[in-house]
Amino acid sequence: MRVLRRLLKKYRDAKKIDKHLYHQLYLKSKGNEFKNKRVLMEYIHKAKKEKLLEKTLADQAEARRQKNKAARERKVESAASKVEKYEEPPAPEPTPAPAPAPAAAKPKKSKK
Repeated sequence: MRVLRRLLKKYRDAKKIDKHLYHQLYLKSKGNEFKNKRVLMEYIHKAKKEKLLEKTLADQAEARRQKNKAARERKVESAASKVEKYEEPPAPEPTPAPAPAPAAAKPKKSKK
């Protein structure tokens, strides 16, 4: 157990592991989860690799969100410019024409 704690201290001082991982691994080594130094080192490499993968995926997701947001904004702007381009200026309201003068009454033809 001393060997494992010494290794953890050495890795933490060399900045190979951060303080959070150090604390987690310290408690696991105290609980006798690691059989020997080699198993602990393998676990550390695996944990670091997993953390790096999570960070990479998070960065990719953030980049995808930014790209989609920019595309949505471009789409909205393009639609607005198209509507503006094809929109006709409002036509002036037509003035009502004067009512036609009543025509002289014509005699109706009767049907026989």
